[in-house]
Amino acid sequence: MRILFLSHYFPPEVNAPATRTYEHCREWVAQGHSVTVVSCVPHHPMGRAYPGYTNKFFSVEEKDGIKVIRLLTYITANEGFLKRTFNYVFYMLMTVIAAPFIGKADVVISTSPQFFNGLAGYFVSRIKRAPWLLEIRDLWPESIVAVGAIKNRRVIATLEWIERFVYRKADHIVSVTQAFKRHIAKCGASEDKISVIRNGVDLSRFQATDIDSALAEKWGLQGKFVAAYVGTHGMAHGLDTLLDAAELLNEQDNIVFLMVGDGAERERLHSEKERRGLTNVIMQPQQGKELMPAIWAMTDVSLVLLKKLDLFKTVIPSKIFESMAMSTPIVLGVEGEVKDIIKASGAGVCIEPESASQLAAAVAKLAANRQQYMALQGCGRKYVSANFDRRELAGNYLEVLDKLAR
Repeated sequence: MRILFLSHYFPPEVNAPATRTYEHCREWVAQGHSVTVVSCVPHHPMGRAYPGYTNKFFSVEEKDGIKVIRLLTYITANEGFLKRTFNYVFYMLMTVIAAPFIGKADVVISTSPQFFNGLAGYFVSRIKRAPWLLEIRDLWPESIVAVGAIKNRRVIATLEWIERFVYRKADHIVSVTQAFKRHIAKCGASEDKISVIRNGVDLSRFQATDIDSALAEKWGLQGKFVAAYVGTHGMAHGLDTLLDAAELLNEQDNIVFLMVGDGAERERLHSEKERRGLTNVIMQPQQGKELMPAIWAMTDVSLVLLKKLDLFKTVIPSKIFESMAMSTPIVLGVEGEVKDIIKASGAGVCIEPESASQLAAAVAKLAANRQQYMALQGCGRKYVSANFDRRELAGNYLEVLDKLAR
């Protein structure tokens, strides 16, 4: 089968969509299929091309058997609504221009958010005369409306029209949660054309390992109980809660809060940390994916946080699967479907979203109670191995693609 995958993000970018796309495509290649990914010049979230890449009209590389086509990109940082929107629209236009020059496809996949990338699949599938599968990893524009990133009613109405359009026109839809499936059906898509394939983890890459003592010393983590938030520092994550919790625990010398990542809120959060004099908060920039197992190995507790909004009851932050695979207990400040997973796995503690007092109490308790900590530590790996093995999920996805292609 010849699979054409349109993804705005792809490694060396390290965010969740890049990882999901790459790990699925790698498995499909391993099973004998031809996979081409059409993406941007990697630049997320800093707004500059990664080392070794230039912003050319069309370039081709290969990664683990995947043919990767990079198109001319309007490069901008992951902040500012107008510039980011133009970045998305520009990518959509470039995929349409490039489509006639890309080889044949038996199926076209486009992944969203955002819907300009999703909509690119509609046009490219028509040009290639192939069925179109739309992947929904987050609800858009609902997510940006919920955090107040966009307030203009006409713009919101336009984006909601695009949302309903792509749901109706897609030949099949894959969502990452059951809650997303229900939302998509309410927006007009037939339930029988929606499949749920959740995120997962590469179990061969993420497994318990020794701490890199040199890195721990470099980052000032040696001998500390490390509560780490790893990922995007964005408007949706409510990371002021972490700073508030750190302030409550500022006198406990054995506990540090580690923040690793980048995003629209990072500079503000760094300034706020400095203003408060929080010496127990250590901030590091975004790191390469190859360093993630080492970061999780230094982490005693993984913090998974989002703002307390009804919309976020529908999401499953993908970082929980890496944490569990590494046998790292989780403190979860998110409600909904992901809370059910943490409770079923027994791999973490659930707190009320945006509650600094509960976050501080949970971290302090796990730092002090070794017996409870070890009980949580033993549950995660077993649970993800049984339910969220990326290789198995990629196989399930492939079955959907095979039926669609035929």
